[in-house]
Order: sequence, then structure tokens, then C-alpha cells
Amino acid sequence: MNEFENAKNAYGSTPIPPELAGRVQEGIRAGKDRRRNRRAMAVRRWAAAAACFGLVLAGLNLSPTLANAVSSVPVLGGLFQVLTFVDYDKSEGGIDYDVSVPEVDAAGSLAEKVNAAIQEKVDQHLAKAEQDWADYREAFFATGGTEEEWGGREMNVMIDYEIKGQTDHWVSFIVTFAEGWVASYEERNYYNLDFAEGRSLTLRDFLGEDWVNTCNASIRKQIDARTDAGGSTLFFAPDEGGFTTVDESTNFYVREDGIVVVCFPKYSIAAGAAGNVEFAIEAP
Repeated sequence: MNEFENAKNAYGSTPIPPELAGRVQEGIRAGKDRRRNRRAMAVRRWAAAAACFGLVLAGLNLSPTLANAVSSVPVLGGLFQVLTFVDYDKSEGGIDYDVSVPEVDAAGSLAEKVNAAIQEKVDQHLAKAEQDWADYREAFFATGGTEEEWGGREMNVMIDYEIKGQTDHWVSFIVTFAEGWVASYEERNYYNLDFAEGRSLTLRDFLGEDWVNTCNASIRKQIDARTDAGGSTLFFAPDEGGFTTVDESTNFYVREDGIVVVCFPKYSIAAGAAGNVEFAIEAP
């Protein structure tokens, strides 16, 4: 077998690691479910608001135009709103897109900066996915692959967001970017925003001046609790790249009950089977 056949087989039969791609695919499916649920909730809010104002909803027909309008109903209130700015599910050029992008509507520069940052990430993610797919397709056929062997392969590309917690002046949400095909990855971006003060919130804001020790003690305790009697654990030892301490760059979100949840990406402090690792931190 020559080198071209070897390369073709490598591209055609490369398996998706269960611990990596499986979780990404689960995330894509979960994202679709969240979008459907969020849209249904938006429809109910819209209908309830219309009834309060005495509007008559006759022959409500969810055309694409109306569906887009309903999906943009604000999910939060107070000093700000979080709207679904872009929402579509389509297949094009071998890529299955499942995209739901938030936009923050609030006075001041904070919303503008956040929206610009989110849009930049969206543009980068979509451009990367399209280039990854083009490169893979080109390599597949360049190494002798046939249309029959290609067999309608498809890449899944997902962008979604989830509101984790909110009050009348702050919001905590996550925007997730995922790509699933021969190789898979997922990236999460965390936003904790205070619109009363016009700034991003920090762990210190929620946990006090001793936030580092508070987080570290809680995380180490939870890591120990996830170690079995024989000492087996998915977590890496500190000298092997495992957890050592939180810092200003540590990701987190805040739940509806006010509990802070510190987050670490897959593979950062534990084996891939652990997925994205989270630790709920009780305030002192």
C-alpha cells in the first residue's frame, strides 16, 4: 500500500475519541433542546404580554418572520435585556449549522463591548469551521478518496448561550462554541456583567477579599471527595498539571440561587472523561 492509500485510510477511518467527540455531540444536542425550550418560553411570554394589553391573537402563524421576532423576546429585564440576536438552523456546503447568538441591550459602553466581543468570537468560530471542513475535504480527495467513500459526510457547528443567573442589575451567562466531525472541540466563554456599575464582575465581588483561599479550600475538598478509597481519580496531580490555585483569569458563573460555580475546561486539570469540570463555591 503506497503512502497515498495510507493517507486516505487515515482520513477516512480516523475515529472520534469517545471522551471528546461524544461529549461535543451531546453538547450540540443539548444546545438544540435548550433553544427549542427557550423559544417555547419566549412564545408563552409574548402571548401573555399581548393578553395583558388586550391584544387579540387570531390565527397566530409562526412564519419565519414571526418566529424570528418571537425568538428575540427579551429573557431578562431591569437595567438590561438579553436578546436572541441571531437564530438559525440550516445545512449548507456539508456543514450543519445550529446557531443562537445573544445580544445584550443596555445603556452605556459595557453592552457594546460585550456584543462586539461575542460577535468577534462568532465570526472566528464560523470562519474556522468552514476552513477546517474545506481542508479536510481537500485532503480526503487529494489522498485518493472517492465521492462514494465520502458518503455525504457532514460537520456539526454549534453556537448557543445559556443564562445561568440574574437579578435586576446583573446577569451571568455562557456562550458555547462547538465543532463536531472527525476532530471535535468545544469552547465556553463566560460573562458576568453588572449594568448598575457598568463593569464585569469578579470572584472577589461575590466571595470577598479572601476569595482565593475560599475557592482553593472548597475545590481541594471537592477533588478529594471525588477520589475513591483506592486513590483513583480523574484529576491530575498538581505537579502533573492539575489544580493549584484560582486566579483572576479563572472562569466562573453565578447560579440563580447566588452560588458561584468555578469552571475549568476539559483536559485542563483532569482527564477528558471528566468533561468540563465545575465546582460550586459557598460564600464564607
